[in-house]
Amino acid sequence: MSQVSYTALTREGLWTNNPALVQVLGLCPLMAVTNTAVSGLGLGLATATVIMLTNGIISAIRSHTRPEIRVPAFMMVIACVVTGIELAMNAWLHELYQVLGIFIALISTNCTVLARGEAFASKNKVLPSMYDGFIMGMGLTLVLITLGSMRELLGTGTLFANANLLFGEAGRALTIKVIDDYRGFLVAILPPGGFLGLGLLIALKNVINTRRQRKAQAVKTPSPAAVPELTPA
Repeated sequence: MSQVSYTALTREGLWTNNPALVQVLGLCPLMAVTNTAVSGLGLGLATATVIMLTNGIISAIRSHTRPEIRVPAFMMVIACVVTGIELAMNAWLHELYQVLGIFIALISTNCTVLARGEAFASKNKVLPSMYDGFIMGMGLTLVLITLGSMRELLGTGTLFANANLLFGEAGRALTIKVIDDYRGFLVAILPPGGFLGLGLLIALKNVINTRRQRKAQAVKTPSPAAVPELTPA
């Protein structure tokens, strides 16, 4: 690809080809971790960092990798980057690392990471590839935060509880208690609540896309009054 449009990449990563809402990839951590907004944000940032770094490395080595070993080589790169991120989180964000548990290591099995490396990074330069990985990761992170916020609000009546796990002691001030004396809605923070929440987000996106398409068609199709009448000479 000789010319890369960063605007198109942004639109694709955040909306038209969102990894969670369109590609529907990485559902295992999406359902298991997003019972709070902070957990979704933490896993989303870790995943975005992995995709960005692996895209950059894959782009840098693409011309030195033989076709028959391309995929195994990419998998080795992904595994190394995920291991580095896991060790860093264990060292500096240990409490959040304990909350996310095995799902940090499972980033290496997330199809989005290998898909972006194979479909984009292996065909483009380093900078556009890293931006593609970053924006794809941000698209996934936004879905994780939105879904986590929905489930946390319905399940416990709070938002950004335990933000200190990600932001340190200053994060305690970010906790918002939306509903006082809330008994909670258990289904929301269980895996079935994740499936229902994701289904609602996908449905909302499809509704918005349908309305946009209808408006675009209405603009392109002239009304009968706008069509000039032909009179015989």
